[in-house]
Amino acid sequence: MHLATVFFLLVFLVFPVFPVIAHAEGLQSQLTPGGIFIGQASPGSRIVYDNREVRVARDGRFILGFGRDAHLKQSYTEHFASGKRKTFYLTLKPRKYNIQRLTGIARKYVSPDERVLSRIRREAGQVRDARVPDTDQEDFFNGFGWPVKGRISGVYGSQRVYNGKPGRPHYGLDIAVPTGTPVAAPADGVVQLVDSDLYYSGGTIIIDHGHGIFSSFLHLSQVSVKAGAAIKRGQIIGEVGATGRVTGAHLDWRYNWFDKRLDPALLTLGDQ
Repeated sequence: MHLATVFFLLVFLVFPVFPVIAHAEGLQSQLTPGGIFIGQASPGSRIVYDNREVRVARDGRFILGFGRDAHLKQSYTEHFASGKRKTFYLTLKPRKYNIQRLTGIARKYVSPDERVLSRIRREAGQVRDARVPDTDQEDFFNGFGWPVKGRISGVYGSQRVYNGKPGRPHYGLDIAVPTGTPVAAPADGVVQLVDSDLYYSGGTIIIDHGHGIFSSFLHLSQVSVKAGAAIKRGQIIGEVGATGRVTGAHLDWRYNWFDKRLDPALLTLGDQ
């Protein structure tokens, strides 16, 4: 082997090439399950992650999202304009979730009957379809604001185990405020779904912010926008309520990167 080649391999092993993180005001990388990575691609490059080509912004920034139970070792591949490619590796910081174990719960509260399950499956399909678009809006890179401010009553990743059977984890941030409290859009976007009566989430709005980022607002008493409407950061989109399967008024606020569920607390700028 040529001496120069040996030297290059030794340098690569001792000093590995790290991914380029986009440093700008606004949204920042959060390398943990439920978080995001904002990278910086070279001019003309394509980014592939999890068998998906990822949209790259005009300035080279791109975003990756990690679900609640994401593996701590992640990687993506940059395909350069020259035809070469390179794989970059990310290490996520582990996190713990609040797990509650409950016993003696009646079966009807754990396993809905088939009629209800049919409705749940149909509505789940509508929600999945609303999170498919991959649009070029970029305002969200400036970071997200708070839709409402109030007491945090539920956190991302928490889970209940009913009679030994794990329930679905909670994928949102619950903010306990009175019914009728106005809800503001946290960033520019286009409304993808509006429904006033989903089984679990009641009054629901889903907004597309671009690059696969979607925000969801659940249990609303009123909705003030229509599907397809372009909205601006801070615009009132509805009112807090207690619709769907809830025990009291609050906003259940969620984010997705396509099908990956993100933690709103990691994406929001500033304190309440």
